[in-house]
Amino acid sequence: MSPTTSTTLVTESKTKAKKSSGGCGCSSTTPQQIDPKIQERIEKHPCYSEDAHHHYARMHVAVAPACNIQCNYCNRKYDCANESRPGVVSELLTPEEAAHKALVIAGKIPQMTVLGIAGPGDPLANPKQTFRTFELVADKAPDIKLCLSTNGLMLPDHVDRIKDLNVDHVTITINMVDPKVGAQIYPWVRYQRKRWKGEEAAQLLHERQMEGLQALQEADILCKVNSVMIPGINDEHLVEVDEAIRARGAFLHNIMPLISAPEHGTYFGLTGQRGPNPKELKALQDKCSGNMKMMRHCRQCRADAVGLLGEDRSQEFTKEKFLEMTPEYNLEKRQEVHAGIEQIKDAMKAAKAERAAKKQPRGEKILVAVATKGGGVVNQHFGHAKEFQIFEVDGVEVKFVGHRKVDHYCQGGYGEEATLDNIIGAIKDCKAVLASKIGDCPQGMLKEAGVEPVQGYDTIDKIALEYYKQFVVNN
Repeated sequence: MSPTTSTTLVTESKTKAKKSSGGCGCSSTTPQQIDPKIQERIEKHPCYSEDAHHHYARMHVAVAPACNIQCNYCNRKYDCANESRPGVVSELLTPEEAAHKALVIAGKIPQMTVLGIAGPGDPLANPKQTFRTFELVADKAPDIKLCLSTNGLMLPDHVDRIKDLNVDHVTITINMVDPKVGAQIYPWVRYQRKRWKGEEAAQLLHERQMEGLQALQEADILCKVNSVMIPGINDEHLVEVDEAIRARGAFLHNIMPLISAPEHGTYFGLTGQRGPNPKELKALQDKCSGNMKMMRHCRQCRADAVGLLGEDRSQEFTKEKFLEMTPEYNLEKRQEVHAGIEQIKDAMKAAKAERAAKKQPRGEKILVAVATKGGGVVNQHFGHAKEFQIFEVDGVEVKFVGHRKVDHYCQGGYGEEATLDNIIGAIKDCKAVLASKIGDCPQGMLKEAGVEPVQGYDTIDKIALEYYKQFVVNN
């Protein structure tokens, strides 16, 4: 480890950020747009493209069990089918099993475009398994994008190998640029057969993360940075993180809420550290969105997730099941499905462009909650939703700003009043909820809470804008 002091490291991060931004900090309110060349590279990547996440699916394969750092918000669990958060899997796979599963799912879910390795440990703490999996999948399914998510500790040692395997997308989790903050998040780091602790460990991790991020930029590998928002520890500090990562080439920042339920068994969960509420999270995302593109559609997926973001079909493809399935990977069929999706996306883009060309005055911004199974369409029953996508509407634009996870109301054909109360609590800042169907009882309770129930089956943009006209007339 270099003798650089933590103070110098933080000062260097701030200085580089100011140079790259012309001295502009996170107070800017104009969100940055993704370069068209980068947009083309992420067009079918649901985790990197906000547009793609409505239409394309991803899968994670759990081939990387070991980890080289300990995070106070992480507790890796195995054989767990009911939790939906990073680090959780139902079963571990060998590279050969993972490649077989990828080919099976590529046939069953042709809109699946991305195979990622995100754990349950760290992919680069398990380089043999990670890179062997990529080799096998690339050989049999060349149209599937490969990506990995890492804590960054070992990233500088593997950038060349990542480039050779044509892994075009890498995510690094970076929660601090100040080791004093990092020491509150990471109890220890294991590097070169030694366990580092405290600020020394955080400083080492920070140096390696910045070195790896810079190396990805030089190798022309797209990098997204994940940051976990921990109120009272790094929430205000993440503004500095945003500046530092932008200065070193990250093109997308994903600020995620801390998941700290006590039943998960994490250090933060057991000590009562709370996560941010949706309003706090959005405020920080808005504060940093002037510097670089902000990701707001992350679902904090399991390490074995399968399907569209917002759905998890992993239990349909357990090891016992998928090993009995014959792969039906068909490149021509997959390309036909993708072409159809692109036609739908083009039609939606054309409709948005037409509205923008009219140069209508924008009105008051309001939030609406949407029950959707994907495709950019209001197509889900209110009672079946496990999450609601949140959109900001101003009469001209319908802008995705986040999502809220909930327990679905209809269970076995019956609704639970306590569950409905929790759902309404999660979306009570929205003026309306859009769903394909909403029962009489939920409609009444939504109205009492000041949330207008809106039923329909069409594109989200169309229904949201139609509701907005009524909202303006009535107010």
